[in-house]
Amino acid sequence: MRLIKTIVLFIITGFSMVLFTPAALVLLLVHFAGLKKIAAQALYRIAQTWARILIALTGCPMTVRGRENIPKRGPLCFVSNHVGIFDIILALAYAGRPFGFIAKKELLYLPGINLWIYLLGGLFINRGNPRNALKTINEGVRRIKGGNAMLIFPEGTRSRGRGPAPFHPGSLRLATQAGAPIVPVAITGSYDVFEKTRRVHAVPLSVSFLPPVDPAGMPPADRKRLLADQLHDSIVRTLETHAPPVVS
Repeated sequence: MRLIKTIVLFIITGFSMVLFTPAALVLLLVHFAGLKKIAAQALYRIAQTWARILIALTGCPMTVRGRENIPKRGPLCFVSNHVGIFDIILALAYAGRPFGFIAKKELLYLPGINLWIYLLGGLFINRGNPRNALKTINEGVRRIKGGNAMLIFPEGTRSRGRGPAPFHPGSLRLATQAGAPIVPVAITGSYDVFEKTRRVHAVPLSVSFLPPVDPAGMPPADRKRLLADQLHDSIVRTLETHAPPVVS
């Protein structure tokens, strides 16, 4: 039964991406016509609707906390633990405002997914090429300073349900150089939705948006290290407080 559910869910996911793409391309033209904010909001609403439909189809019980902590406008950086591939779906569903994110360069070669990452303001990074990676980070900083939001996962890889690994201070360069408020995000359960067994499971999921952190008050010399520790600790405390039931 779970195999059938998984197959059906993947078919619906692919079909819905194709279905929404023509509208997204029209909005891309609107963006280039100069109506960037209108296009970004509309694109995000399409993605948000798609993400919420996907979550509903999995049957996962959903808990969302702290959405009042998200500034509705202005520069912003979301910093989240990275449990599994479903994390982006959860962020799209509940962040409440458009955001881009840093994606590994391999996703650039996945048809459909690459287009939507680009349309939503995502950036592709080649970590094996320091010059290219720095260029990508600088572009992310420029976008945040321009009043946009970006999402980063400072663990550098998915934890696959093992709990957050230490945050790499260098990965927070985008947040520190932009000088924007940072909203920590604590996610639980997303690895168990599909990746754990390669079958879709209706597991409890939660997303917590914590109060914004202002990096400006930290000593410049130690800012990235102190910020990495503070964000990691606040997310870990939240995960421990709101730990979901154990999934067998």
